[in-house]
Amino acid sequence: MLGQGSRGEAESQPCRAWWHRGGIRGAAAPMASVSQDEIQQFHRDGFLVLERFFSTEECDSMRSQIQGIIAGMEVPPHCRTEFSTREQEQLQTQGSSDYFLTSGDKIRFFFEKGVLDEKGNFLIPKEKSISKIGHALHAHDPVFKQITHSSKVQELGRKLGLERPVVVQSMYIFKQPGIGGEVTPHQDATFLHTEPLGRILGFWIALEDATQENGCLWFIPGSHTNGITRRMVRAPSGTSTCVEFVGSEPAYEDSQFIPLPVQKGGLILIHGEVVHKSELNSSGSSRHAFTFHVMEAKGTSWSKENWLQPTPELPFPSLYT
Repeated sequence: MLGQGSRGEAESQPCRAWWHRGGIRGAAAPMASVSQDEIQQFHRDGFLVLERFFSTEECDSMRSQIQGIIAGMEVPPHCRTEFSTREQEQLQTQGSSDYFLTSGDKIRFFFEKGVLDEKGNFLIPKEKSISKIGHALHAHDPVFKQITHSSKVQELGRKLGLERPVVVQSMYIFKQPGIGGEVTPHQDATFLHTEPLGRILGFWIALEDATQENGCLWFIPGSHTNGITRRMVRAPSGTSTCVEFVGSEPAYEDSQFIPLPVQKGGLILIHGEVVHKSELNSSGSSRHAFTFHVMEAKGTSWSKENWLQPTPELPFPSLYT
């Protein structure tokens, strides 16, 4: 396991930026009404809810934009990939697909389990079959680009002490009613690894109310202080899959997790090493969300073993542009 600073160390060094466990004290983001206690809570727990960070109009504009993208969706049957977070299914679907591995600088479509027949044809309407769209909406779509680089997001980044943040990926997540799959317990740094650790920050925006019934996020408070035990890396050439897992995810007890329901427009900040999950959406309501991850690039190395790599066509763009 890769070591991390303790909570005691965090409390004793109040002037360090967010990726050090102590973080900054007394920082407040205008337009977000972040209190000193909330900043401290983020460093303590590894996550933070900022309710009403985005307006209803901004949320609706993203939902409307994604419907237009779906309307123009063209995915050849042989490229249609079912998305799963269960390790063996990941390796068999995304892990064996160039369509997934080369999606970091593109807008591509991934589908729920059980919505495709053996030939890749849809068993239900395509708009109801999508699990997520990723991984470069922030770069190629004007609405999602504006949201990602909005002045309030940039101001929040500065208040958190980010000096050279770059956007590494973005996703629109649907959590379809009745079939929206569970997301198993994981840490984002398993997939987005940096040296040193602690340089990844997720921004998760609720475009609809996220409830326990429709699959809100669940977190283990404080779990970001324990390092990581598993990585997804690019597999050597000649192997049967494009990626493989190194290490293993520990077993977690359900009692360790707390639910984090959030209203439409709410923003959840997610530390790259905090353990989180979501359950199957068995309700009749969807749970749309837009999420993107940033890396503090100052003094940081992006692992060349990560599945996601910057390309000449799309280097990781600065958050502050």
